[in-house]
Amino acid sequence: MATHPTLPHPNPTHATVQDDAETGDTAVLERRPQKTPPPRMYQVVLINDDFTPMEFVVMVIQEFFGKDLEAATRIMLRVHIDGRGVCGIYSRDIAVTKADQVMDAAGRAGHPLQCVAEPAG
Repeated sequence: MATHPTLPHPNPTHATVQDDAETGDTAVLERRPQKTPPPRMYQVVLINDDFTPMEFVVMVIQEFFGKDLEAATRIMLRVHIDGRGVCGIYSRDIAVTKADQVMDAAGRAGHPLQCVAEPAG
């Protein structure tokens, strides 16, 4: 029995036919689409302290997270009242970069403001 070369199917999610040269058997292989889970998201969180001025916190939220004055003030009050506040949720690399930017700005301004990126959820 002659073997036929297996041609790739135009739609990879459908079955393909494969001939076994040794036994002459033909097998139908089902190709299942791989579902990659979405990347884990991270939240950028400001941590309250008793020294960083509220105005500086509002400015940081506006500058690094693109919030308007009202939204930035709400987040700052959440940090002040609850001890921490979420500024945004991003992919891991962006969240870490934003947290680093906030920490750099706080350090340059002489404020002890802390900012972390942590898994969201």
